[in-house]
Amino acid sequence: MHRTPNRGDRPYDLSTRAVALRRDPTTGDLPRIVASGRGAVAEQILQIAFARGVKVREDADLAEILSALEVDDSIPIEAIAAVAEILSHIYLANSEDAAMEAAP
Repeated sequence: MHRTPNRGDRPYDLSTRAVALRRDPTTGDLPRIVASGRGAVAEQILQIAFARGVKVREDADLAEILSALEVDDSIPIEAIAAVAEILSHIYLANSEDAAMEAAP
């Protein structure tokens, strides 16, 4: 997914939502929300993610659910299946990136 941030006098789309998750694989804890916002804040979250090479997955329904939670909250058990699917996609993409970098 690639987004071009709004510039100039164009307003940010307030329906755009972004939620950033972090999971510490060493603890086995559920993923936690580390950032959440909409409009300009959502665009900033996406810009930071893209700049740091963080994999981004677009899922408006899941973002809507997760944006109702507070930063530092654990993901509710009802959303774990969707988050697990996203994490699986990200881990697969990361391992494919690592394999391509290691190839001669």
